[in-house]
Amino acid sequence: MKAIAFAARNHKEIVRDPLNLMFGLGFPLVILLLLSALQTNIPVEIFAIAKLIPGVAVFGLSFISLFSGMLIAKDRSTSFLMRLFTAPLTAPDYITGYTLPLIPMAILQIVIGYIAAFFLGLPVNADVMLSIIVLIPTAMLFIGIGLLTGSIFNDKQVGGICGALLTNLSAWLSGSWFDLNLIGGWFKGIAYALPFAHAVDAGRAAIAGDYSSILSHLWWVIGYAAVILVIAVYMFKKKMSGDTA
Repeated sequence: MKAIAFAARNHKEIVRDPLNLMFGLGFPLVILLLLSALQTNIPVEIFAIAKLIPGVAVFGLSFISLFSGMLIAKDRSTSFLMRLFTAPLTAPDYITGYTLPLIPMAILQIVIGYIAAFFLGLPVNADVMLSIIVLIPTAMLFIGIGLLTGSIFNDKQVGGICGALLTNLSAWLSGSWFDLNLIGGWFKGIAYALPFAHAVDAGRAAIAGDYSSILSHLWWVIGYAAVILVIAVYMFKKKMSGDTA
């Protein structure tokens, strides 16, 4: 209940900034529409909607990291969090309180993208619904990355890491815009050592009805998300000890 009460406060902080909220929800949609329009003028099918939408969804979720990271970093930079440390909340309570309001936002972002994809030719079926569900662990992954960076760095540093570095990593190393097999070699090896390409492939496998391939990719995402969230709790606890010492 304490974590839920803290989550309600964080929800108010998120909706208090509607401009950034609309940007986070709308920018992936703009990317989807632009690439779909580009596909209509290309004789070769490069941006097929069934392959494009999972990639755009994963790329869009990288903005959730910026939201979560900035939220916790701004609290750390003010006296609010120091006062809050006197409350009977543990580090997992704090991380849960930051995470809960971001999950609906991430799901909404995914759903908006897929609804737009329906109008661009994506069939409406159970496999598409499964693809949306498969992307939820990816949302947890990006939320965890934001919470981890926000627990360590200040808001300006979080903006650089999550706003520039992470979005570029998720864009280029996920295979969202091009087939990683076309490059191969060390680049493909690095891409598949990270969770972003696995997240996209899991979403695409779900849409294609290739159920046997989903878990082989999804376990990578779940594993990364779990480890990052655990480290985020640990780092936040260290910051609590340091700030209250």
